[in-house]
Amino acid sequence: MVVKDRETNEKAKLLDGMEAARKPEDATALKKAYTFGGLGVTTLVILYYAACSSTMLVINKVAIHNFPCPISLLCLQLFFSAAAVSIGHYGGIMSAEAIEMDKLKKFVWVVVGFLGTIFANIKVLQHANVETFITFRSTTPLILSICDFLFLGRALPTARSWASLLVLLAGSVGYVLVDSGFKIDAYYWLLLWYAFFTFDTVYVKHMCETVKMSNWSRVYYTNAIALGPLLLALPLVGEQERLSAVVWTPSVVVPVLMSCLMGIGMSHSAYLLRDTVSATLFTIVGILCKIVTVVINICIWDKHATPSGIGFLLVCVLAGTFYEQSPKRQT
Repeated sequence: MVVKDRETNEKAKLLDGMEAARKPEDATALKKAYTFGGLGVTTLVILYYAACSSTMLVINKVAIHNFPCPISLLCLQLFFSAAAVSIGHYGGIMSAEAIEMDKLKKFVWVVVGFLGTIFANIKVLQHANVETFITFRSTTPLILSICDFLFLGRALPTARSWASLLVLLAGSVGYVLVDSGFKIDAYYWLLLWYAFFTFDTVYVKHMCETVKMSNWSRVYYTNAIALGPLLLALPLVGEQERLSAVVWTPSVVVPVLMSCLMGIGMSHSAYLLRDTVSATLFTIVGILCKIVTVVINICIWDKHATPSGIGFLLVCVLAGTFYEQSPKRQT
């Protein structure tokens, strides 16, 4: 009788543990506690995102240079990502939820921020070199640290982090002053990108914390929903003549295909990282990994900044290494 009672109690505890593991907060704790090869999940996610982010910008720049139809390229990337997730889901490789109306309504603003950010990003790459874009992006943690405090429940940065953010800003201003490729059109698009990027980063972090779904589902929702309005707008952007004049040689096909493949990894890794760290730290990671982008960009062609411009960029990157993620405020 005692043995039977003991077995009953053990089964009850086991069921309680299984039930607790189903809770999102406990699942997150288990995920963060898991390590692989001595590296925690957060570190692995950062490395995954860094690999995608550091190469995506240069691949897009090459793709647009050889295929001068940025909106058509974006449509191809969105279609490729949505189709890959759909095929992977039905093939049992990955799990993605069907589109639900409640989640669809919330994802409309995600798509607005996503499309605005990517469209402005592509237009910036048309008018400016890669280093100009990276350096301008280095100032975004200043505003995002305030947004983390106001909207996402984070504490304000420490004195060390504020110093890091101010050096980032100083390095960005220095870059603009020595930017040999300065074009006012590029900076108009940079300001538009800045607005969309800030909104997108804060709102998507809010979505990751409040709407529970798999990351592949988020990738599918974002790309599939964004593809619809973009296809409707495609005839209005005036790319028909350039598109019909494109000769699909390997020099065009290869970078376009690579940008589509990288788009899948970029979407998935970005959602994973946003789900793991604060909005400000997400942006800091994106800035730091761009040092690889600069090296690749210098090696492959001459469409890059001057040595003094790259020096200011390195100041921004190094300053970002001193930033510390602010903890959640205690209620």
